[in-house]
Amino acid sequence: MPGSILGNSVRRVEDPELLTGHGVFVGDLDLPGLARAAFVRSPFPHALVRSIDTDGARAAPGVLGVFTAADLGIEPFHGFMVLNAACARPALAEGKVRFVGEAVALVVAETLAEANDAAELVVVDYEPLEAAVDVEAALFEGAPVQFDELGTNLVAGMRAPEGPDPLAGAAHVVRARLSNQRIAVVPMEGDAIAAVPGTLPDDEHERDITVYLSTQMPHGAQGAIARVFGLARERVRVITPHVGGAFGGKAGLGAEHAAVIAAARELGRPVSWVQSRSENLVSMPHGRGQRQWVELGFDEDLHITGMHCRVIGDAGAYAGFGGGLAIGPTRMMAQGVYRIPVIRYDVAIAVTNTTPMGAFRGAGRPEAAELLERMMDISADELGIDPVELRRRNLLPEFTEPYRTVMGTEYDNGSYETALDEALRIARYDELRAEQADRRERGDTDLLGIGVSVYVEITAGGGGEFGAVEVDRDGGATIRVGTSGHGQGHATSFSMLVSDRLGIPMERIRFVQSDTAAVPRGGGTGGSRSLQIGGSAVLRAADDVLERGKQLAAEELEASPKDIVLHDGGRLGVAGVPAKTLSWADVARLAGAGPDDEGHLVAEVDFEQSGPTFPFGAHVSVVEVDGETGRVRPIRHVAVDDCGRVLNPLIVAGQQHGGIGQGIAQALFEEVLFDAAGNPLTASLADYAMPSAAELPSVEVSNTETPTPRNPLGAKGVGESGTIGSTPAVHNAVVDAVSHLGVRHIDMPCTPERVWRAIEEAGGSAPPLWCEPPAVFDRLAVAGAGDVPEAAGADI
Repeated sequence: MPGSILGNSVRRVEDPELLTGHGVFVGDLDLPGLARAAFVRSPFPHALVRSIDTDGARAAPGVLGVFTAADLGIEPFHGFMVLNAACARPALAEGKVRFVGEAVALVVAETLAEANDAAELVVVDYEPLEAAVDVEAALFEGAPVQFDELGTNLVAGMRAPEGPDPLAGAAHVVRARLSNQRIAVVPMEGDAIAAVPGTLPDDEHERDITVYLSTQMPHGAQGAIARVFGLARERVRVITPHVGGAFGGKAGLGAEHAAVIAAARELGRPVSWVQSRSENLVSMPHGRGQRQWVELGFDEDLHITGMHCRVIGDAGAYAGFGGGLAIGPTRMMAQGVYRIPVIRYDVAIAVTNTTPMGAFRGAGRPEAAELLERMMDISADELGIDPVELRRRNLLPEFTEPYRTVMGTEYDNGSYETALDEALRIARYDELRAEQADRRERGDTDLLGIGVSVYVEITAGGGGEFGAVEVDRDGGATIRVGTSGHGQGHATSFSMLVSDRLGIPMERIRFVQSDTAAVPRGGGTGGSRSLQIGGSAVLRAADDVLERGKQLAAEELEASPKDIVLHDGGRLGVAGVPAKTLSWADVARLAGAGPDDEGHLVAEVDFEQSGPTFPFGAHVSVVEVDGETGRVRPIRHVAVDDCGRVLNPLIVAGQQHGGIGQGIAQALFEEVLFDAAGNPLTASLADYAMPSAAELPSVEVSNTETPTPRNPLGAKGVGESGTIGSTPAVHNAVVDAVSHLGVRHIDMPCTPERVWRAIEEAGGSAPPLWCEPPAVFDRLAVAGAGDVPEAAGADI
C-alpha cells in the first residue's frame, strides 16, 4: 500500500465545474412554469401598518398573486434560536414594521420585471413611530419599545452569580469601553429560494413541497419548513445546489423563504426569489454588534487577578440568533488563552429598530478574542510593558488533558505559547520593533505599527453527523454526507479520506450532499464542524466498508480476513501474494451475490464526538499609518493557526486566507451604519466599504498541529480561525503605530478619519477609555442553568 494521501496538498476537485461556469445556483434554475417574486419593503424603521392596498398591483400585467400577512396565514416563528419567545418574526409584517427593509407584501408575476413593477403599485399606509436605534439608548427608560407586550427592549440577559470580587486586591486595574461594530455578511450570492409545490419527476416519494434553497443546513431547513407549515417532515424535500458563500448568514429558515413557500403552495406553481444586493445589505441578518465594558486586574508582577465584563448585545429587530451570541459563545470563551482566576460576566440583550442580527464567520468567538486581546494591549500600554511580554506572563501553560475554564468551558488541549513563538519568529518581531523605533527617531510620517493576538475558539459545539460510503458496481465509490459545503472543499476532503482508506482514485469517487431525498439526515455546515464530525463519519464508514470488503475477499480467496490487505492499485488480496487480487468492482459484485446482502457494499455511520474542539493560534499584523492623513495600509499579516491534524494544507491555507481577509475588513473598513432615525446609511456597496484584494496585504500562513483526542482524525475546525485571530491583531497594530503620540484606543473600523482624529486629539480632548456602564446590568436576574438560549427546534 503506498503512502497516505492525507496531510498532502491536493487540488480541489469541485473547482473545475465552478471555474468553467457549469455550477448551478438557485438563480440559474429554469423550472417549468417558474414564476418570480418581489417583496414590498418598509421604508420606515418603526411604524404601524394601518392598511395595505394591493388592488393596483393585482391588476398589473403578468401578476399571478399579491400576498400580505393576512393572506399567508403563517404564525410568527423563530428562525434558528429562541432568545425570547415573545419576539417571534412574521413571514410578512403584521400590524407593525420594526426595521427599514422588513417585508410587508409579496408580489408574484410571470417575470421578475413584472413583479418589480407591480410591487411599486402596492400602497401601504404607515403611521411612523419613534425608533430605538442605538443599542445602549434602547435600554434607557423611555426608549421606544419594540414589543408592547414586553414593555421593554431588554429581551434577555443574565448577571453572574454572587462570588469573589474579580478586582479585589488588584495592584492595577485597567478599564475600557469597547465596541464590536455591526458588520454585513455580504456573500457573493444573497438569499435565494425556488419553491415547487408537490414532487419532482426524479423523486421516489410523494412530497407536499420541494424547495431549492441557498442554505448551510438543508436538513435544518427541512425540519423548519415542516414545523412552520404543519407538514410531515418526509413530505418536505430540500435541495441545495451550489451556494455562493454563506458565512453564517444562511443558517436558518428566513421570513422571506416562508413567504415564498406559502405563495407557491397557494398558486400551485413554482416561485423563485433571488435577493438583490440592496435587499441583502438591509435584510440578511448582520453580524457582531456588541458593546463591552471590561475591567482587568493585575498584581504587582502583572499577572491577571480577575476580570469583570459587562456586555450589551444588539439583537436587531427580532430576538434571534445574533443577539444570543453574547450569552453563548462570547461568554463561553471569555477567559481565552489566559490564566484568569476570577471572572464576572454580565450580559444584556436589546432589540432595536435595525436589521435583525445573526451569525457572521466566528459567531461570538471573534467578539471574545477582540475583547481580550484589545484589553491586553491597552493594559500593556498603561502598565509600561511590551504587549508580547504581558501575554507570556499570563498564557496558560501547555496542556494535554482537558482544562476547564472559570466559565465552565472544557478545552481539549492547547499549546498557546508554541503558536505565539512561531508567529513571532516568522514575523521577525524584534526586527520590526527596531525598525519602528528607528522610524520614530527619524520623525517619519509613515508610522509602523505591530499588533499581536493570541486566541482560542470553540468549534463543533453540538450535534452529530451522518456519513455513508458505498462501493459502486464499477469499482468507484459514492460518499453521502449530512454536511453541506458551499466553497470549503468538502468534496475534496471527504474523497481524500475514502481514497486513503480504500485505495480508490479520487476521480472515481462521487460526492453527494445537500439533498434531503438522497441524504437521510445531517447537521449541515456551521461552527467549523464539517471535517471533524462529517469527515469522521465518512472515515468510520470507509473503515466499515473496508472490513466488509476484506470478509468478502477472504471468502472468495479462501483465506482468513485478517490476512487480507489492500495492495497497490486499491486491490484486495492476501498479504504477500500480490498476483491474485480482487478489484473493488469484483468485491462489489460479491456483495450482491450473498443471501444476506441487498446488492450493495455500503456502510452508514452517525458520528458524534465526545465534545467540542478548541483550535487556537497567534497572529502578527504589520501596518503603516500615514501620520498626516490617518490612512492605514496593512503591509504584512502572519498567522499561525492550530486546527489539530491538517488533512490538506492547501484547503487549510485557503480557509485561513479567507478568514483573515474578513477579519482585516472589520478592523479597518466595514461598518453597518444607521442615522439617528433608523435609516440605513450603508445600503449598497457604494456606501458599505467592503475591501477588494487590492486593499489587503500579503498574508503568510502557517500551522502548528495539536491533534485533538475527540475524533479519529485528530482534526479541529479552521473555517473561522482566521477571522478570530486577525481582527484584534490588526486593531492592535493600528493603535500601536500611533501610541507614542498619546493615542490609547481607536474604535473599529480604524478609518482614516478616526485615526486622524485620534492623533489630533491625543493628550488633549480625546474621549476617555472608560465610562460607567448603563444601569441595566443592575436590573438583570442572576444567571441560572436555563438562561443560555436553545436552538429553535429546527430538528437538524
